[in-house]
Amino acid sequence: MVTIQETDVKEKAMAALARARRLARPILVSVVNKVDSIDPLLFFQSGSDHYLGERFFWKDPADEIVLVGMGIAKQIQSDQATDRFFHVEKVWQDFLAESITHNPFTENGIGPLLFGGFSFDPLKQKTELWSKFSDAQFYVPKFMLSIIKGQTFITTNIVCTNHDDLSLFQLAVKEMQEMLSLATQGLDLEPAKIVDTMVISPQRWKETVDEVVKDLKAGALKKVVLARELRLRFDHCIPSETGLSRLYKEQHDSFIFAFESHGDCFIGASPERLVKKQGGNVFSTCLAGSIPRGKTKEEDEILGEQLLADRKNRMEHQFVVEMIKEALEESCEDIILPDKPQLMKIRDIQHLYTPVIGKCKEDASLLMLVERLHPTPALGGLPKKEAIEKIRQVEELDRGFYAAPLGWMDYQGNGEFAVSIRSGLIQGNEASLFAGCGIVADSDSESEFLETSLKFRPMLTALGGK
Repeated sequence: MVTIQETDVKEKAMAALARARRLARPILVSVVNKVDSIDPLLFFQSGSDHYLGERFFWKDPADEIVLVGMGIAKQIQSDQATDRFFHVEKVWQDFLAESITHNPFTENGIGPLLFGGFSFDPLKQKTELWSKFSDAQFYVPKFMLSIIKGQTFITTNIVCTNHDDLSLFQLAVKEMQEMLSLATQGLDLEPAKIVDTMVISPQRWKETVDEVVKDLKAGALKKVVLARELRLRFDHCIPSETGLSRLYKEQHDSFIFAFESHGDCFIGASPERLVKKQGGNVFSTCLAGSIPRGKTKEEDEILGEQLLADRKNRMEHQFVVEMIKEALEESCEDIILPDKPQLMKIRDIQHLYTPVIGKCKEDASLLMLVERLHPTPALGGLPKKEAIEKIRQVEELDRGFYAAPLGWMDYQGNGEFAVSIRSGLIQGNEASLFAGCGIVADSDSESEFLETSLKFRPMLTALGGK
């Protein structure tokens, strides 16, 4: 049985209550305990009754860190078209300034932690599809499981006011014990079955590709990324746990994520890191250019060599490399960048891949790096500003959080954001899947349509489709 040390919580609680009364404002208390091993998927399930709509899940491709949060101790959100990155950063730092943390460990990803993301384009007109999400939406979980390189930690975050007493903390400890007990049992969930599949405006999408190709040949634009939607209807409400469990098993080499808001769940398995900050080191990924996996080892190697030699894909990839290098140069003193791309092979698709490492300047925060990098040419196009304006003008889809930064940042400034592709939005008994591809001057609309069909596959399979 996993236990939480009540004495740790009580000691910090008394200090926080005194501070809240003195300052007359809410104070965060964060207590970290090291515990025995817990299954992260079962822990996510354990909050399905009390915290449905207030949960998140995160796993990196290397299995170095798994985060599962539930409940909302503090929420930070903004629908401002400008300064949304600065707004989140300022509110977060102000919130931390008076907080009280008990964390005797040195690992990143424990203690007070902010999880969430940003919409792709805050200037794009919102639709009902993403009405449950803000253009910047983050929260500090009430309870968080962190598995860091095989070690397991529980963080309890409680916000107290000058009107609270110790009973608030005693209740939180009791609730956590109950949830940890549930996490050893698991839930019997019935998978939902797809009853209808709707390809949204396929002919119109191809016509848009053709129109953009004409613009690319005639103007200053080099590349525009266009996305489309596949809408699914199921026989009953979709348990996000079942899709998450399948992604965890089938797409384990990707970033696995789920982020709930007001009953909807944004879920996916992205192969692409946007940026990671670990102390003074920064890591990013150039990922652009794709081809299917082969049915045999020999066919797979042939396809991989074709991708490495393909002019269109190499050009797309180089656009991303140049942009990410330029963006990081503003915040980094040194950058290490390989001369040529390699292959990243995941279950259904292989990509051209170039890793980037930088030594960041002292004043560079993680959210500042996210703002400078988003969107990369792999998700928006090039030049950045003109490509986003073109997408805003011609794309019917409201992307919401699709192709946007999603991730976490701890109280010490460390964290990681992925580009939320290979993703879908679960809404009751329906789900929207999203996929995009880079359009350049020699693109063919039919080929691009087929490429996006391939990119639907991870989420479609996870939700029970073929």
